[in-house]
Amino acid sequence: MAEEARWYVVHTYSGYENAVAAAVMKAAENRRMTDLIKEVRIPMETVTEYTDAGEKTVERKVFPGYVLIKMILTDESWHLVHNIRGATGFVGSDGKAVPLTEQEIYALGVERREIRVGYELGDEVKVIDGPLAGFMGIVDELEPEKDRVRVVVSMFGRETPVDLELDQVEVIKD
Repeated sequence: MAEEARWYVVHTYSGYENAVAAAVMKAAENRRMTDLIKEVRIPMETVTEYTDAGEKTVERKVFPGYVLIKMILTDESWHLVHNIRGATGFVGSDGKAVPLTEQEIYALGVERREIRVGYELGDEVKVIDGPLAGFMGIVDELEPEKDRVRVVVSMFGRETPVDLELDQVEVIKD
């Protein structure tokens, strides 16, 4: 199958998130559709509550009433999810399921990508993309999770900090 699995949001009755998630996976296994429905998640967060009895840590649903499903959307997979008891339908417009964007997936923490950078603080780098391409500078700040690096570049005899994306610079090899 050429199509890649994408993340979709399914609206459920409040309190039915776990039942819907389990039922979707069970139905996918029973109908031998695990190649179409890859994964089901309920975004959770750990929260510390302070009560009269003291402090306690609890797991709480980030989006009550919603379940995330990584699947290849076909008529069969759509019907399987849509006919699960407790699921009211996909989030989207005009009854059409709309997949989450890459930014939404990472912002929700559904998938983590490992970021490897070939340079570190204090390294001399060359800007290889953008209006400052060709300039040399020193890495001053590094935030891989935000796809950001600050490089101090010497322009017209002055040190100027410039914010760039991680792939806009490369380390200078000796």
